[in-house]
Amino acid sequence: MTDKNKQLVSTISDDNKLTLSLKDIDMPQPGPDEIVVRMEAMPLNPSDFGVMFSAADMSTATQSGTDDSPVITADVPEKVMPALKTRVNKDTPVGNEGAGTVVAAGSSEAAQALMGKMVAVIGGGTYRQYHCVNVRSCIEMKDGTTATEAASSFVNPLTSLAMVETMRAEGHKAIVHAAAASSLGQMLNRICMADGIDLINIVRKESQEKLLRDMGAKYVVNSSSETFTKDLTAAIIETGATISFDPIGGGKLSSDILNCMEAAITHDVEEYSVYGSDAFKQAYIYGALDRGPITLNRNFGFAWGVNGFLLFNALGKLGSETVKAMRKRVAEEITTTFASSYTHEVTLEEALQLKSIAAYGKQATGEKYLIKPQG
Repeated sequence: MTDKNKQLVSTISDDNKLTLSLKDIDMPQPGPDEIVVRMEAMPLNPSDFGVMFSAADMSTATQSGTDDSPVITADVPEKVMPALKTRVNKDTPVGNEGAGTVVAAGSSEAAQALMGKMVAVIGGGTYRQYHCVNVRSCIEMKDGTTATEAASSFVNPLTSLAMVETMRAEGHKAIVHAAAASSLGQMLNRICMADGIDLINIVRKESQEKLLRDMGAKYVVNSSSETFTKDLTAAIIETGATISFDPIGGGKLSSDILNCMEAAITHDVEEYSVYGSDAFKQAYIYGALDRGPITLNRNFGFAWGVNGFLLFNALGKLGSETVKAMRKRVAEEITTTFASSYTHEVTLEEALQLKSIAAYGKQATGEKYLIKPQG
C-alpha cells in the first residue's frame, strides 16, 4: 500500500468546456463489506466514452499540463448543455470495469476471504490506482489469472451472456448480431457455438467475414455486399432468428433486419395479410456507433418491437440465480470463451494524450486499448 492515489475524471464547466484530468485523491478505507483493490488493468470500452467525452466536440480538443499531469480540454456545444446540467462543475470519475489485487479488506467474512486475491470489479470510476468496492461488485478470479486477462470480465462477457439469456427468456431460438467482428461479437460466437445456438453475424468487411469464419462461425453476411438482403433473409429462413442486437443504433440496419425477418417468416405463405405475420420480431439497440436518427421502413407488419438494451437493466430482468451462474461462467472461462485481446497498453497519463484519444476514440474493430495505472 501507498499513501498516493489518483483517478481520471471528466468535468463539464458552466462555460461549455469539457476537461479530462488526473486528480490526486485519498487512499480509500474499506467498510465491513468492502475491499481495496490495487487496480492493475482496465479496458477502454465504448461504454466508457459516454462519461469520458460526454457530448463534447473532440475535434476542438487541446492538450495542456505536463507529462505527469496532462489535461485535455474540448468545447461542448451550447445546445446540449441543458441535458448535462446535473454534471456541470462536478468531477465525474471515469471507468466501468477493471481488475487487480485485493490489498485491504473490511471485517466481514466475505471481504476477508478476498484478501490477496485477483478480482475483477465493476462500477464507480475504475480508472484509478486504488479502488474501494463492495464485495458484490467483484468476481473472484481463478488462481493464476492475470489482471490483463481479468480486466474485461464484466461489460463484454456479461453483455454477450445477457443477450443469450434474453433470447431464451423471450422465447426466441436464434440471434442476429450486427458489427459482429468486435470483441463482444467474438465472445458471442464462442458462447453460441458452445451452447448450440444459431447466430447470424453481420459484418461490413471481407476481412471481418474471414475472421469469424476462421473462428467457426456458420452464418456470416456482409452488409456492404450487393446481395446483403438476400443473404440475410436466407440465413434467417434457415435459423428462424427473430431477435437481433445492434450496437450501431442510427441508420436503417435494424429496420433492414426486421424486414428480412418478416420476409423469411412469410416466404412460403400464400395468403396475404395487410397486418403482416403474427410472429413477434424484436430488435435491440445496445450502442450508438451511429448517433444519427433510427430509420424504420415499416414493411415488417405489426408484431415487432425496437428497444434499447442496457446490461444492468437486462441483468435485473434475468434474476439473481441466472446472473450468479453467468458470473461463475465468466470466471471459469475468462481465458477461453471470454478472452479479450488488446492492441495497445497505456498508462493513465498516456490515456490523456491527444494522439491516444484520436486512436482509441475511433472505436475501430480490432483495436482495443488497455490502461495499466501502475505504470
